[in-house]
Order: sequence, then structure tokens, then C-alpha cells
Amino acid sequence: MTTAQKTTAELAAEYGLKPDEYQVILDRLGREPNYVELGVFSVMWSEHCSYKSSRMHLRKFPVTGERVICGPGENAGVIDIGDGPDGQKLACIFKMESHNHPSYIEPFQGAATGVGGIMRDVFTMGARPVALLNALRFGEPSHPKTKRIVEGVVAGIGGYGNCVGVPTVAGETNFHSGYNGNCLVNAMCVGLADADKIFYSAAPEPGLPVVYFGSKTGRDGIHGATMSSAEFSEDSEEKRPTVQVGDPFAEKLLIEATLELMASGAVAAIQDMGAAGLTSSSVEMAGKGGLGITLDLDKVPQREENMSAYEMMLSESQERMLAILKPGREEDGYRIFKKWGLDAAVIGETNTSGHIVLTHKGEVVCDLPLAPLSDDAPLYDRPWVEPDMEAPLGSAPSAPVGDALLAILASPDMASKRWLWEQYDRHVMADTLADSATGADAGMVRVHGTKKALAVTSDVTPRYVKANPYEGGKQAVAEAWRNLTAVGADPIAITDNLNFGNPERPKIMGQIVRAIEGMAEACRELNFPVVSGNVSLYNETNGVAIPPTPTVGAVGLLEDYDLRAGFHTLKAGHVLILIGETVGELGSSIYLREVHGIEAGAPPKVDLATEKLNGDFVRGLIQSKTAKAVHDLSDGGLLPAAFDMASASKVGIELRNTTGLEDFVFAFAEDQARYLIAVGEASAHLVLAKAAEAGVTAATIGVAGGTDLSLTGAMSLSLEQLRSANERWLPEYMA
Repeated sequence: MTTAQKTTAELAAEYGLKPDEYQVILDRLGREPNYVELGVFSVMWSEHCSYKSSRMHLRKFPVTGERVICGPGENAGVIDIGDGPDGQKLACIFKMESHNHPSYIEPFQGAATGVGGIMRDVFTMGARPVALLNALRFGEPSHPKTKRIVEGVVAGIGGYGNCVGVPTVAGETNFHSGYNGNCLVNAMCVGLADADKIFYSAAPEPGLPVVYFGSKTGRDGIHGATMSSAEFSEDSEEKRPTVQVGDPFAEKLLIEATLELMASGAVAAIQDMGAAGLTSSSVEMAGKGGLGITLDLDKVPQREENMSAYEMMLSESQERMLAILKPGREEDGYRIFKKWGLDAAVIGETNTSGHIVLTHKGEVVCDLPLAPLSDDAPLYDRPWVEPDMEAPLGSAPSAPVGDALLAILASPDMASKRWLWEQYDRHVMADTLADSATGADAGMVRVHGTKKALAVTSDVTPRYVKANPYEGGKQAVAEAWRNLTAVGADPIAITDNLNFGNPERPKIMGQIVRAIEGMAEACRELNFPVVSGNVSLYNETNGVAIPPTPTVGAVGLLEDYDLRAGFHTLKAGHVLILIGETVGELGSSIYLREVHGIEAGAPPKVDLATEKLNGDFVRGLIQSKTAKAVHDLSDGGLLPAAFDMASASKVGIELRNTTGLEDFVFAFAEDQARYLIAVGEASAHLVLAKAAEAGVTAATIGVAGGTDLSLTGAMSLSLEQLRSANERWLPEYMA
């Protein structure tokens, strides 16, 4: 049937609205919606826009703190980072979002527009973007689609970010069969603004002009939000028309025009056009302000002929903004838009009606109350059961330590990602202090004109979350906190990207609930509030869900970037001290998976009090310049971390097993709350004494020197051999 021949109820089902949801629409309106109105409801009530399955659980997150200026509910989160060069208060604005489904269907454009979209979330609040991060999950390397997706996603991220001129300074990349049918592309942007010049989206009063500016509207991306709220099937690649097409050069012009418009004092409210395009931006601006809005769609700049009202409202064409200007400031706006070569038009006005009214070709094509579209959208307490969890491991099979280390370093997850990050411009803007190449646990960028620096990281261990969502959720937050700490930063706040399968399945919903609860506990205990985020559900193909992947993006602050740490600064003669207790946690470990092919066992326990105690101690050593090099211990445990440190510093390390554990357990256990630090020989006894006084477990386990990495009595391999194994896999795979 053609669209015209289908009933409204049939179209509602096609657009992802359940029969009971459609009945609610009928009850709220007292009539059938027309075609345009149904489209508006379908995108605003999609999971991607409404968070209808997760909202009640997201309320469990702590969202306030001493440095929080704006928490969840706006385009991005805002934190206070103190005084700037002229004494004005500075703010950091940041958020992470997914572009998973589009990146699977069309990897280059899906990933590129993910980068563009997350930057708009940040600069629409008045911040200049200063850093990008990404968290990527791909299928197993042998899967026929994986290589093409990797190539396209990396090219899309690099192509967009490099052209716009914002450095990509950090990220993470995993491969697993659980992502064969549904890759994950999570993009994060961090920006800087004056704290007294933050812009919000709520329309402040009636009678104000609504201005569209940026690129013209086309037919790309129509129903993108709906597509992102549904499972995949074998015919998903037919959904290419729902993937947006990006233009990074237009984005650069848009950044400059938006910031200049804000500086002119003309802006009363502003919103980017992201998911659901003109629909969501207009509904959210008017709805948050408790007002109404009228739009004349004939005035919308269009790049294709004969576009319908439905197409214009649901298009997700990129590089577009919607602003509400102060009275009489239209000409100021036009002058700025003309300067930057952007299309612009006054397309509507705010009012007191509480409705969104759309006209097209002289006719009213939509008249809907705003409340049912946003605040009054469906909210589900979906049934859930405790998810499947791995039992404690018991004893783990042994392996020769040297052979195991070579296998781990050459595995897809642990192999060097140089091939990938060398495609990203990491130093544009000239403020990057640490990036993927540097040898540090977090990226770092200077706050220009000050001695401050922002530290940024992205973390989650999906195999832990799958094995125990609650403990895995805690660990994702704790590791992000640990990575910021390891460079000397005070952790301030997080954003998150909660990637899960179908919430209508009780076990998947159980994963969501328990992971959120674990994350929330860690955020509370570590004083690490959530200020923004994104939920991406229905990440599954033919009923097979991805591993639960609640990605954590985190920001910390260094007041003096000269007091920063990395793991590339090790020198011969330094003494290696292990902070934290090693009891031998090997459940769900890299060692088990990569050496023995076993994915089993409860993940390591996360003791948040110990995390805080050990982290605060290590940060103190960095800020006193006692610690000369620092690396947190995570995937793979001690020996891979020692390799990272030795390889980045180009100096060997001789380790010794100071525990009663077997050598392979000591080498590869993934116990949490641990750091490997290097200190001068004369300082070692003092550090151990201070640790004992603070109640921190610490032990001298080695010394730096030579050209080998060795564990006394267990293995000794040259750094050259280990580095070759680590560097070789990805270039050979992509070749």
C-alpha cells in the first residue's frame, strides 16, 4: 500500500507506536491525528527522544555537586572550573551521545554526523568545543562486515573532527562477537565557556521571533530517531535514507556564527536540530518555557523541491540550529548569518497557546498540545528480573607467563590502536597536553591563558557488566575516576552513554536497572555526579542483544598542568611501587578470554572506599611531584600495564612477585583500585611509610632499567619483541 492508502493506525505501528500508545494519542487529542501530527508524535515518543523505558531509573543518579552548574535536562552538562585569565568564572560543558544504528548502516556518515551532532550539543550552550573523544565497539574481526565498518567509522570520525578543527584526544576501541550485528559509536565533546554566558533552550516569553539558521533542509535522516529506537533485522541496510549526511565545513561556519550571535546579546534561547530535527527543537524550546509556538514551513530554507510538511519536520539534515531572538534583533542575526554564509529565516513566533501549530501553503497542517509530546509522554516501569550473572571463578588454568603476555598484547582489544588514532588530528588548537600517543591514562587539554587543564576519559568494561551488571556499572565509573586520578586531575563529573538491548525483554531491562544502580552508587561514593548523558536501547539484531555497555565519559581538572602525570616518563633507576591489594581476581579477565578462550567468572569486586582512599593517595603523590610516572591497572592486569609504561618510556622493567600468588595470577589478575607508580630510589621508603600511615596497601615490586620486561623466575622478553606483537595486529588486519 502507499502511505495515502494506509490507515492512521497502520502508519502508527509502522512508525514504532504501540497500539496502546496510539490509543493514548486518540484520548489526548479527542480525534485522529493527521499524517504530519502522527509523524511528530512518533519521533517525540520514540525511545531515542523520550527515554520512556529508562527515565524512572535515571532519577537514581546523583546530579548535583559543588561544581555542578547545570545537570541533566539541557543539551549538555555544565561544571564550574574556577577563574579564567581575567578573573571571570569559567565553565566546562560536555556530553556523550550515540550514533550506533546509523554507523552500522552507513559507517562513514553515521560516525561523522555523530561527531557533528555532539559538538552542536556543546556549542549551542555557548561553549567553544576544545576536545573530542570516542568509544567504539566493533564485531569480531573475522566477521565479514567488521573491517568495512571499522574503516568507515574511523574515516568518518577523523574526516569530520579534523575538518572542523577540534582535536580528538582520547577514546577506547573493543572488538567482540556480541557487536557483530550492531556496532557502537559513542562520541563525546568537551567545550569551554564563561560561566556567566551559558545559553539555555527554554523559550522565555511569548511574542519572540523563531529563527532557523545553518544548512538547508533536505530529505536525509527522516525518521532517524525512530530507526534508532528499533531492533535491527536482515534488511536493516535498506534504511540508508534514514542516515544523515554531514558537512564539517558547514559545521565550522555554524560554530563561529552561533558563538558570534550569542556574543551579540541577541539570543533569548537556542537549540540545535539533532534527533527528530525541527520537531524536537521547536517542541522542546516551547515546551520547556511553558509556551506555544507557530511555524510557517514555507519559510524553512529547503535544498530539495516540493518538500512536504512531514518531511521538513522530521528531516534530520545536519548543521542546523533554531534560535529564539530578543525583540527587534532579527537584523543583527541576519548580518551575522550573511557574514558566515549561512541560510537563515524567521520561520515562526512564540505565543501563549501551549500548542505547536504548523502552517504550510496557507493551511494548518498540525495543531497539537505540547504537553503530551514532552512532559506528558509515555513513562514505563517495565518489568524486569535479575539478569544472568557469572558465578565466582574458582581456580584459573595456568599458562607460561611470557606466552600469555604475547597473546594478550597481540589480541584485538589490547593491541595498539595507532592505526586508528593516527587518522585523528590530536593537536589542532595547540592546547593538547596528552592524547592517545602520549602515554597517559586520560587526554588533557590546556584551558587557554591559564595554568589549568581539563582531563578527559571514556571507560567501560562490557565483559564485567555482562557478568554482573551492578558490579560492572560500579567499575565503569570507578575506572573513569581512576584514569583522571592517574594523570593528577581532580575528578569532577561524568556524562554517560547507556547502550543496551531491547528493554521490553525483562532480563535486558534487568541489566539496565542494575547497571544504573551500580553506577549511581559509585557516583555517590566518589562524589562524581552525572551531569548529562544519552540512552541507546534496542541495540540488537534478530533478537540477539549487544553486551550491556554503559559507557562513562568523565572530566577532571588540574589547577596546574605542570603537576600532571603520565606513564611515558619512566627512567632507569626508578623504583616501581604497586598501590592497592592483589588478591588474584581473574573472573571475566582478558587473560582467561585471550589465553584460554574462556568468558566466565564473576568480575572483580569494586570496593569504592578503597578506590577513593588509594586514588586520593596517588593524586597527592603526583601533586607533590613524588610520583614520576603513574599508570592505573585495568584490562590485563599488572604485566600489560608494565609493558605500557616500559614501551612508552623506552626503558625496561624488572618485576618481582611479592605475593604468595602464582606468577600468572600476579601478572594478569584484574583486581581494582590499583596503580603502578614510579618514584626515585631515595623516595621509595618514604612513599611506603606514607602509604602505611594512610592505610593504603603498597609494595615495592620492581625497578626500571635495561631493554627487557621481566618477571623474576617467570619470563623475560625484549621490549622490541613485545612492541612488535602489540603494534602489528591492527595494521595487518586493516591491510
